[in-house]
Amino acid sequence: MQVQPYLNFGGRFDEALAFYGKVLGAKVTFMMRYKEAPGDQPISEEWKEKVMHANIQIGENQIMGSDGRQGQTPAFSGFTMSVGAVPEAEGARIFKELAEGGQVVMPYQKTFWAAGFGMLVDKFGMSWMVNCEH
Repeated sequence: MQVQPYLNFGGRFDEALAFYGKVLGAKVTFMMRYKEAPGDQPISEEWKEKVMHANIQIGENQIMGSDGRQGQTPAFSGFTMSVGAVPEAEGARIFKELAEGGQVVMPYQKTFWAAGFGMLVDKFGMSWMVNCEH
């Protein structure tokens, strides 16, 4: 069994993947755009190039995502993406870059449990924790 997050980016998938590729090394392993759906599917002209489904590899993890459905705004609430198992200096870099254009909730710093830990909401509204253990 696998349980994976499925993230909908409200029409900003390509932008988000470019960002997460730069910061986290995220790579698409499979993708379908709406224009590839069977002809009987009602798809507006401006939405045909949007991503209907994608598998994304980040480190050893696989997540899924898409642009979502036209007219829907994503609501990333009730969960947080967590980055760990990286050296402290790499955690500091990841935190700083994920925070660009977003909002820091807890600054990246040494804690009693971690060499570095911080929380943020990125520019796509995704909540993140970066945790680098001692």
